[in-house]
Amino acid sequence: MTRRIRLVHEYFHPWPNSAGLYLARRNGWYAQAGIELEFVLFDPGIGDGLEYLRTGRADFGVFPTNRLLQRRELGQPLVGIAAVNQRGLETVRTVVGTGITRLRDLAGRRVGLNPTPRGRAIVRDLVARDGGDPDAVELVDLGGRELTVTEIATGAVDATYGSYWAWDNLRDSHPAEQALAWEVDTWLGVGYHSYLLGTTERLLRQQPDLVQEFAGVTARGFEAAAAEPELIPELYEPIAPYFPARLFADSGRLISTTWLHDGRWGTLRTDLLDPYARWLARHRVIGDATSWRAAIHPTLGLA
Repeated sequence: MTRRIRLVHEYFHPWPNSAGLYLARRNGWYAQAGIELEFVLFDPGIGDGLEYLRTGRADFGVFPTNRLLQRRELGQPLVGIAAVNQRGLETVRTVVGTGITRLRDLAGRRVGLNPTPRGRAIVRDLVARDGGDPDAVELVDLGGRELTVTEIATGAVDATYGSYWAWDNLRDSHPAEQALAWEVDTWLGVGYHSYLLGTTERLLRQQPDLVQEFAGVTARGFEAAAAEPELIPELYEPIAPYFPARLFADSGRLISTTWLHDGRWGTLRTDLLDPYARWLARHRVIGDATSWRAAIHPTLGLA
C-alpha cells in the first residue's frame, strides 16, 4: 500500500539544503518504501511550516529549532525527529568602506534584519560579546528580505544580519573582496542545529513505523548527496530553473558540509540543543531552558 505524505519546506523556494530529500525521491527510495512524497512551499498568508504541521496541511516539515521550542511553549504538539544541519547558517554582513571591521563596530550603525525576538537578541549579544554597546545599534526592519552586498554598499543600511553563508552570500555580483561577513555560530559562543526535520505527536504516536521509515530514507538521501554534492545543480535544474547552475554548485558544496555528524545524517546533539536552549531562555526568546527535551524525539539518534 502506498502512503501519501506531504512535506513543507523551510523557505520560500527550494534551495540545496533540501537536496537529500529530492535525491531520495528522484532515485525512487521513497517509492521503494511505499511512500509517495509531495513537497509544498508554505504560504506566508497562512503561516510557516510549523503552522502547516499544526493545522494538518503537511505531515512532515523542516523548520528552525527555536521556532519549534516557541510553539511547544504554546502547547502545540509538534516534535523534531532529526537534525538537518549540524551548525548555524546565518551571518552578519557588511562591505569595506562602512568603517565596520568587527562586530562591536555595529554600535551606532544601521543593521537591517527581520527583527524577531531571536534576531534582535543575536545582534545585541554579538555586539556585547565584542565589547560594543548593544543599545547603540539601530535596527532596521527588513521583514523577510535579505539585502545584497550591493544594496549595503549603496547605503540602504550599514550591515545586515540573517543572510546564509551557504546561499544568500553567494548570490551577489559585488566584488567578493569588498564584502565582509561573520558566521554567527562562530562568534555567538553557542552552536545550534539551524534546521530540524519534524512532524506531529499524533503521527508519531499513530504511525511510528512510517516516521521511522521516512526518516531512514531521508538520511540515505542526505548521506548520498553529501558524498556527491556535484550532483546538486542537475538535481535542481527542473525544480528551480530560475537560479543559475553555478549558484547551486557553490551552495551545494558548502551546505553539504553541515549535514553529517560522525558520517551520519539526522543525529540530534545534546551539546547543541541544551546550550542553545539555555541561550534562548537567557535572552527571553523562550521561557524554559529544558523544554527542548520534550520537543525532541530523536528518531535517528541522540548524541
